Amino acid sequence: MSPLDRHPADHWDVAIIGGGNAGLCAAITAAEAGARVIVLETAPKPYRGGNSRHTRNFRCMHEGPLSVLVERYDEEEYLEDLLKVTGGRTDEGLARLAIRSSQACLPWMEAHGVRFQPSLSGTLSLARTNAFFMGGGKSLVNAYYRTAEGLGVEVCYEAGVTHLELEGGRITRVDVTQGGQSFSLTPRAVVVASGGFQADLDWLTRAWGPAAKNFLIRGTPYNRGVVLADLLAQGVESVGDPTQCHAVAIDGRAPKFDGGIVTRLDCVPFSIVVNRDAERFYDEGEDVWPKRYAIWGRLVAAQPDQVGHVIIDAKSLELFMPSVFPPIRGETLDELAGKMGLPADRLRATVAAFNAACGDTSAFHPTELDGVATTGIEPPKTNWARPIDTPPFYGYALRTGVTFTYLGLKVDARAQCCTASGPIENLWAAGETMAGSILGQGYLAGFGMTIGTVFGRIAGQEAAAHAR
Repeated sequence: MSPLDRHPADHWDVAIIGGGNAGLCAAITAAEAGARVIVLETAPKPYRGGNSRHTRNFRCMHEGPLSVLVERYDEEEYLEDLLKVTGGRTDEGLARLAIRSSQACLPWMEAHGVRFQPSLSGTLSLARTNAFFMGGGKSLVNAYYRTAEGLGVEVCYEAGVTHLELEGGRITRVDVTQGGQSFSLTPRAVVVASGGFQADLDWLTRAWGPAAKNFLIRGTPYNRGVVLADLLAQGVESVGDPTQCHAVAIDGRAPKFDGGIVTRLDCVPFSIVVNRDAERFYDEGEDVWPKRYAIWGRLVAAQPDQVGHVIIDAKSLELFMPSVFPPIRGETLDELAGKMGLPADRLRATVAAFNAACGDTSAFHPTELDGVATTGIEPPKTNWARPIDTPPFYGYALRTGVTFTYLGLKVDARAQCCTASGPIENLWAAGETMAGSILGQGYLAGFGMTIGTVFGRIAGQEAAAHAR
């Protein structure tokens, strides 16, 4: 029997909407503070956890070695990295709060069942900045569910929240459907942690235009923005731009939904990337991959048919973590072009011009900025610029893969939501649904998990205190 059948509407102190990382951090924190907590998760149990199932790591400030993290990564360097990818479009106060709080989060995560491992080799270069989950995001999610249930948190799966009634500056009712039945709950406090709207393709198309029809959704198909739309329609303050999102270039063979991390391509720094006309359109070597990989989704989205093509040669094949799909192979550039649907003569000309612009490659270093650059060509390639001249040649098709959208709920340092009239006394938000407060554009590897963990814990603490 579902908890919704077993208990009266006012049984719970805190209702958490969404069962991913942010929601689970809120649920655990609230339960440890003595609150009776229910988690309302739209997905079926095997698909619980939202986009957190697909994550790999957590970006963490530390003043010295911490768990699996080496050396130090202080607040100012962390903030500088964030400002670089966002172009300054961030609430610095909330950003610093997330950064400073991340140091205490890592031992908290370990104390609640999460296990870490050293970073993998390859193009990630994150041993100093990011702690990797042993077993990936699915293991993290499972650990948190075990912890939450051990604390008495009740979880409802396939429980879709359809409406939050906002009345007189507070949420007075939560409407839920489960198993064809409708329920109304009256918890004392509510935490919204139900992600962005990226899985609602109609909404995505309204924001982006027809190009969005060619996008792939890397994460869960259950983040459709139902609760977000409901609250915005009632005057809850929003933050962020609906066209901004965490979008990366992924293997064009990925499924429409839920392809996850394994469809990401990490080969761009060692490649040239061309559009359908076999023309380069951006500097493939602009920065180390964790700082710049998230710009490529938008770059590909701006190309004809929203498609790009990675071209590498044999000497670069082992320098990056492979996609779940093998690359397309050609003994010659013409053969590769034919298999990839590219004009062979244009591809040959583009590669020849690029190769001619490459200079001394003796300083080539695959895991750090090496300054091995082109000269006299636009766009330049400012690092890792080696001629593509060693057969066989390999290619991948790229498409825009959206992870989560940045239009969300505006919050303060207590994770509390508001209207134009002031704070909503019993409503908090955490995770992707409020990340636009900090991520105005761009993305920094592992930072979504930082935001979710920090603000999930804050929201859980605040909600439990209010309920008491």
